[in-house]
Amino acid sequence: MAEEQKKRQLKQHIFLIGFMGTGKSTVSRKLRDLLQVREIDMDQMIVSEAGMSIPAMFEKFGESCFREKETQMLRILSARTPALISCGGGTVLRPENVAIMKSCGQIVLLTAEPETVFQRVRYGKNRPVLNGHMNVAYIAQLMEQRRAAYESACDVRVSTDDKTPAAIAQEILELIRKKGV
Repeated sequence: MAEEQKKRQLKQHIFLIGFMGTGKSTVSRKLRDLLQVREIDMDQMIVSEAGMSIPAMFEKFGESCFREKETQMLRILSARTPALISCGGGTVLRPENVAIMKSCGQIVLLTAEPETVFQRVRYGKNRPVLNGHMNVAYIAQLMEQRRAAYESACDVRVSTDDKTPAAIAQEILELIRKKGV
């Protein structure tokens, strides 16, 4: 508890969004350390609460059920003390989720080229949206389908290609400080 009390208080939530493999979870940990704030990984919270992996949820209940869990989680988190929140790649696909995030925080979009995403996720087994489609062409197509949702949701945009997580976190820190978060 003493460590939790040392954490700095944010004025509002900071939501990290972006396609899978853009570095949300990794950058979130670096940014947490820079800001000395509470960090929440929404996917991990959902997995913990459901008692099963995301691929298992997709298989057993379908993607729409998982997306509803994301919305429920955002409702809960929006009412809590502001924190740094790493969102799942599809969270912004529901306008309701974007409205919740905008009502209580700043939204930072992490981007990467399809080739970069492929290099980062190609050996992962926790990407149900890519099952059977683990290739650059499919990733590029899916990224393009989601691009408008990501761009219209974000307040700040940061490319993660060819940068270290520490450099990306520092860039985000500078951008959000300008916004007074």
